[in-house]
Amino acid sequence: MFKIFRYMKDQWYLILLVIVLLIVQAQCELSLPDYTSQIIDTGIQNQGMKHGVPPLIREEEHESISRFLTTEEAAEWDEIYDKQGNIYRLNIAEDETLWEEADARFQTAIIMNSNMKKMSEADVQELLKEQTQNMGTEGFTNDSILEMRNQMEEKMESVGDSMLHSMAVAYAVEEYQAAGGDIHQMQKNYLLTVGGQMLGITLIMVITAILVSFLASRIGAKIGMDLRNKVFQKVVTFTNREMDQFSTASLITRSTNDIQQVQMVSTMLLRMFIYAPIMGIGGVLHVLNTDSGMEWIIVLAVALILALVLVLMKIAMPKFQQMQKKIDNLNLVSREILTGIPVIRAFVREKTEEERFEDANKDLTKTMLFTNRVMTFMMPTMMLIMNVISVLIVWVASNQIDAGHLQVGVMTAFITYTMLIVMSFLMICMISIMLPRAGVAVDRIEEVLNTEVLVKDEPDAEVLEECKGVIEFHHVNFRYPGAEADVLEDIDFIAKPGETTAIIGSTGCGKSTLIQLIPRFYDVTEGSITIDGKDIRSLTQESLRQQIGLVPQKGVLFSGTIATNLRFGKEDASMEEIKEAADIAQAIDFIEEKTSGFESSIAQGGTNVSGGQKQRLSIARAIVKQPRIYIFDDSFSALDFKTDVALRKALEKRVKDSTVLIVAQRISTILHADQILVLDEGRIVGKGTHESLMKNCEVYQQIAKSQLSETELHKGFSNGNTASTVDAGTGKEA
Repeated sequence: MFKIFRYMKDQWYLILLVIVLLIVQAQCELSLPDYTSQIIDTGIQNQGMKHGVPPLIREEEHESISRFLTTEEAAEWDEIYDKQGNIYRLNIAEDETLWEEADARFQTAIIMNSNMKKMSEADVQELLKEQTQNMGTEGFTNDSILEMRNQMEEKMESVGDSMLHSMAVAYAVEEYQAAGGDIHQMQKNYLLTVGGQMLGITLIMVITAILVSFLASRIGAKIGMDLRNKVFQKVVTFTNREMDQFSTASLITRSTNDIQQVQMVSTMLLRMFIYAPIMGIGGVLHVLNTDSGMEWIIVLAVALILALVLVLMKIAMPKFQQMQKKIDNLNLVSREILTGIPVIRAFVREKTEEERFEDANKDLTKTMLFTNRVMTFMMPTMMLIMNVISVLIVWVASNQIDAGHLQVGVMTAFITYTMLIVMSFLMICMISIMLPRAGVAVDRIEEVLNTEVLVKDEPDAEVLEECKGVIEFHHVNFRYPGAEADVLEDIDFIAKPGETTAIIGSTGCGKSTLIQLIPRFYDVTEGSITIDGKDIRSLTQESLRQQIGLVPQKGVLFSGTIATNLRFGKEDASMEEIKEAADIAQAIDFIEEKTSGFESSIAQGGTNVSGGQKQRLSIARAIVKQPRIYIFDDSFSALDFKTDVALRKALEKRVKDSTVLIVAQRISTILHADQILVLDEGRIVGKGTHESLMKNCEVYQQIAKSQLSETELHKGFSNGNTASTVDAGTGKEA
């Protein structure tokens, strides 16, 4: 969770605003049960009458209540009313605080007066007789009445405050009507007032909820966007070594599904995880204010919820952690099948590959079904617990209502607050279940972001501005990371501008590895490579690669048009430059045959052009760049001999001032190279021209004899250049 919050720190001001809005939303939601309680207790049961001191009272009733008051209280009782004929009107009705104080002060007298009115004549005579015997007087004197009041107060201590208040309010309702007041209008006004307040609070709650959802979604989307940018920018810097460490399928999953998990959980953290504690704490405070004595029920409910969630987490958590790896595997299988469809069909492997995909799909499906079933089990169990708790509250509260210690509305509010508190803990628990999966996703993302790139610019790296193109390998050794033996050993040669250096050898001898060292796709293990006398490790990678035009062994094109692909290395290339490069690469004919010419679309990966066309477009792309160094990694293998000869002849004029390195399988491609390097098991076993190698290098002779006839060999020798021969063993001129 804290790792996720780390990604939010740049948007702290929005998060602060979200927290403020959540507090407002929670306060609104927590206030609604109180209003519901007021509507039930006051609006419905008490017909809108909130207080026991009636707002209107008849003169005889006003005087009757005075009999149960002390002299000081009677004076205060007279002060709070204004006499209008034979009706007294309450003059403190506008001040809620004073009215509540009057309720507390005169409640006992009002209840005593109400009870006296309900007594029968026989009961009154019996009470009078009892007082005469006790006090030695006849009738009700002031002292006898106050004594009765003291006795009454002692008896009322066993009666709940709720019942006493209800008794006083019932008298106020009855007297208000008797004094000419419209109790129905009072009830209507009260319900409209409280209902309007609830509606206003609800609207505020809805607005804040919408704003919170919007801001949380925006923050989550920004986190997702930033993570995708960081992952992409990091992957772009990866060399072949780092790409080998992560599979393509895994990198795609980390860039999509994993980041989506983080984005979703980030949004839910802001909307639910922060909101839940606010609601829970606020609900507890409101419950304590009800003074209902049922707080233990909330503790029981929370304990049951936590126990349920802990059990479910124990069961489901291992499956959540496995899920991302299974998604990786499914992506891997899908990519392999989709990219290898022609081969699958050619070898009639459709059924086998379908079964392979089905196995990966079922494996993921079983895991997801298991976790979903566990989570589905949670909700009905939660509802069962909540309903049982509600029944328990009603059962306990009914006894308190019967004893007069609790009102129906308070019980309803208590049930609502209990549900809010339980739901708050449920939200926290649900997020807690999702967090481990998001934590796994964060770890996988950070694994990419924290991967150390072995090939990187030195702090004081030099920018290669002017380049002649002299490449020198100084006794270079290279070993792949984690390998036990060197792939290349003691590679030492010079490639000069205006000359063509060819590299040939058997499959797996290290030809492609050698040329990948020049643009620093890997760094040498021992020795050094220099360009114009400067170690390439002391140069910035960008400036180094700007001087290189690489045509890879496998032609790679990007979705777009032919023109955008040819401008890949030089965005401001003119149409004339593009056409000239296409003409040199022998691609102009098939381009012009297309309806849209250079604006013809290229599908993803160049799947809508043939292998030879893809190869020629790759060569044209390097020519458009006009680099100082050309590297052709077996780039002519997909061309027929006629096109190969025509292309190399046209290319010779363009690259006459550049350094050219050619990796080839066919000797016919490199017959006229100025320098040929023969590799065998990672070592240079021959160096020189075709003619010298035919005389001095057995490996080269074997390759030549396997590819060319005696006539071709003789013709190639007689038409060859006159470059000095080089001894294959010593590297010195013969």
